[in-house]
Amino acid sequence: MKFSIELTYNTPKAWVDVVLNNFDAFLQDHADCERKASAMAMSFVAKCPDKTDMIPILIETAIEELEHFQMVYKLMQERSVQLPKSMPKDEYMHQLIGACRSSPQERLLDRMLLASIVECRGAERFKLVADHLEDEALKKFYKTLWTSEAKHGNIFVVLALKYWPKQVVYQRLHELNEIEGKICASLPLRPALH
Repeated sequence: MKFSIELTYNTPKAWVDVVLNNFDAFLQDHADCERKASAMAMSFVAKCPDKTDMIPILIETAIEELEHFQMVYKLMQERSVQLPKSMPKDEYMHQLIGACRSSPQERLLDRMLLASIVECRGAERFKLVADHLEDEALKKFYKTLWTSEAKHGNIFVVLALKYWPKQVVYQRLHELNEIEGKICASLPLRPALH
């Protein structure tokens, strides 16, 4: 069953062209995103020690994201691409986090719902990459990641529904989804996941 919602902005083919024209830079950003996704899942564990139903699922998600980082890093090694010493500021995430409310419980809900939206965006973009790659091994790799990200998009909504009323969760999810679409539409295209 699907708990996440459809994105309001469709990534244009021009984004895929930018990625494929600088795939090594995309891999560097992709690795960084997987590392941050793992850390984010674990940060929820730290923020929610009382929400014991969430913890095993969050740990599992963090491990899976870390495994994705490991797979991307292996791919980078095969292509002689190094991890950069620093990554540029992720304007997409900066603006999304800026949309979060400030009270602790509202902020926690917003961050969980943003995690769902970000995972759905990752799924959408990994599918686009998979659909346009010619290398069969890379195509298979990104198809695997696309399905995993879609699953993660559901997980964060399911977790939110354990602790907040359905109407509250989906009203805020729709609001944040609209914000995310406007942010995507406003940002320049670059060889990065966001």
